[in-house]
Amino acid sequence: MSDAVKLGFTKFAAAEKGVLVLLADSNLRVGPKSRAALGRAGNLLTRAAEAEGFRGKLGSVLEIVQPAGLSASRLVVIGTGKIEDLTPNDLIRIGGIAAGRRGSVRETVIFCELSDGAMSPERAAEVALGVRLRAYKFDRYKTKKGDDDREVKGRVSLGVSDVEASRRADRASAAIASGVITARNLVNEPPNVLFPEEFATRARELKKVGLTVEVLDAKALRKLGMNALLGVAQGSRKEARVVVMRWNGGKSGVAPVAFIGKGVTFDTGGISIKPAAGMEDMKGDMGGAACVTGLMQTLAMRRAKVNAVGVIGIVENMPDGNAQRPGDIVTSMSGQTIEIINTDAEGRLVLGDVLWYVKQRFKPQFMIDLATLTGAIIIALGQEFAGMFSNDNELCARLSAAGDRTGEKVWRMPLSRDFDKMIDSKFADMKNTGGRLGGSITAAQFLQRYVDATPWVHLDIAGTAMGSPQTDINKSWGSGWGVRLLDSLVAEHYEK
Repeated sequence: MSDAVKLGFTKFAAAEKGVLVLLADSNLRVGPKSRAALGRAGNLLTRAAEAEGFRGKLGSVLEIVQPAGLSASRLVVIGTGKIEDLTPNDLIRIGGIAAGRRGSVRETVIFCELSDGAMSPERAAEVALGVRLRAYKFDRYKTKKGDDDREVKGRVSLGVSDVEASRRADRASAAIASGVITARNLVNEPPNVLFPEEFATRARELKKVGLTVEVLDAKALRKLGMNALLGVAQGSRKEARVVVMRWNGGKSGVAPVAFIGKGVTFDTGGISIKPAAGMEDMKGDMGGAACVTGLMQTLAMRRAKVNAVGVIGIVENMPDGNAQRPGDIVTSMSGQTIEIINTDAEGRLVLGDVLWYVKQRFKPQFMIDLATLTGAIIIALGQEFAGMFSNDNELCARLSAAGDRTGEKVWRMPLSRDFDKMIDSKFADMKNTGGRLGGSITAAQFLQRYVDATPWVHLDIAGTAMGSPQTDINKSWGSGWGVRLLDSLVAEHYEK
């Protein structure tokens, strides 16, 4: 398990060996430093582009092995398209493409220069972020490695005009990468290793980056009355935990922003047991908690000027003789009673108690919860968007814009009284599922009963947190989805 790369910034200098990466626009133009590095090989680039039909389209690649006139073993040219249309996310993607072309070569030099000769330190840091995210591998448990698994411990040097300014800009980029990688690691871990107590231990280790971390054990949760959360955990030999992570980087007395994560470290479905096929993927049912943990690490590492709290509810859902049954009625921390219809609708029980706890204790500016909550959201939105449910239009608009900036996209789904009625119970205040129809919506309606007037967003990330499509910056089963999205939201609107 590693990011498999050492990354640094240097003045523009052609690679003595290894891979040289240059950027070319839609007119096949490269920047002045890149032209100088090519020297007599400039003709070779033109001829090769013509032969390969390379037109500099964004993300396209031209690769020349043993280029005549260069000491580099390979020349890789990545298309930027029209440079006036380039977005930060495009540059992150370009960094990922460059990292993916390293192969077995130990030295790679990327010229962070557009065809007009410009690239700010901040934009160079975006390329660096893409390199780090693409280089990630989770291979801790492999004792024998094939060619595809063999780790290349190489160095990637980013050629820039201003080395010190680029290093300063890269601090935030490196912090974001570290948070995403933490989230990926947590989702990828097997459930016999990452059970609730171990998850809490790993979260506690983030004290070293400046977070204040508090772990509530089962005894403390019983005292608080978190019976909905504890009901999910009662079939497991692994006790539940709630972890509270705090970052106080803003002004004293300013209410925090709050992030809440579902952390079911393994979900059998309980007594309402899931089919065997694919159940191994349920180790990733803590993707929301993983995201919140990675986000809080990022905020602390980049010294974000915000007060933030991240709270994760961590349980294991097992079909023991003591497990919760369909038909049981539990009293949540809020005092509201819940009839259990299906023990596989467990994440909302965990989140309901944690949302109420955060609302009551911290009185936050807003609450955003993340959960791999329903298969229904995958049917609705596939794996390209997370479902977004909210009681606040402004917060939704800000999250949508952050999704466009980062490529971690969200799509707003409806909430209404008609859907809310579907979870009314004959025997309790509510039931924990409204049936198959509108399943992701009725799950969100359940959560809304625990937030009152606090601005709130629920993100259903069942399609994006695990097993999501492979991209130029993610080749991992656990994607770390949401860390970049929420960090962008905070940076854009809530730091003062």
